[in-house]
Amino acid sequence: MSADPPKCLVPDARWELVAPLLPSFAARPQGGGTAPCDEQAVFTAVVYVLISGRAWRHLPPTFGTSPATAHRRFTVWTEAGLWRRFHRTWRLRFMS
Repeated sequence: MSADPPKCLVPDARWELVAPLLPSFAARPQGGGTAPCDEQAVFTAVVYVLISGRAWRHLPPTFGTSPATAHRRFTVWTEAGLWRRFHRTWRLRFMS
């Protein structure tokens, strides 16, 4: 039996580096807004789209998040500088 593809893309050790770098999503004071979701599933879906070159709309349902949510979080994370911070953290941990 093969390993779960989403789990192979972002193993636990990598997720442990990323999780503290993610910006938090606070509930809006007036209520409503986006529903809570599994951040690891969304991050894994984003990684899949980035490395596969597929369109967001072709994200397989096995990732447990919608293409719209994955794209929206990718945009927020990019604007927050997540990728630069992740790269720096990765380099410091494994390249020093």
